[in-house]
Amino acid sequence: MICGWLAQVILGRSGGMRGTNWTEAIIAGLLGSFVGGTLISLISGDGFDIKASGIIGSVLGAIIVLAIWGAIRGKSRA
Repeated sequence: MICGWLAQVILGRSGGMRGTNWTEAIIAGLLGSFVGGTLISLISGDGFDIKASGIIGSVLGAIIVLAIWGAIRGKSRA
């Protein structure tokens, strides 16, 4: 959840603690952990291993997840 919230803050989507979409933060944090872990596995040469990553990988993965999520939501609103 914290990693998802940090990703929202970095992307400028968080309106402070009260304005945060906590459901989105939890989902982004969880998915981001696996996205970050997979990217780190690919970069390090371990192959396509899906695994949870550390805090930094989780935040980076959550940023990627939120960016994709925002792009999809933006297209569906148009």
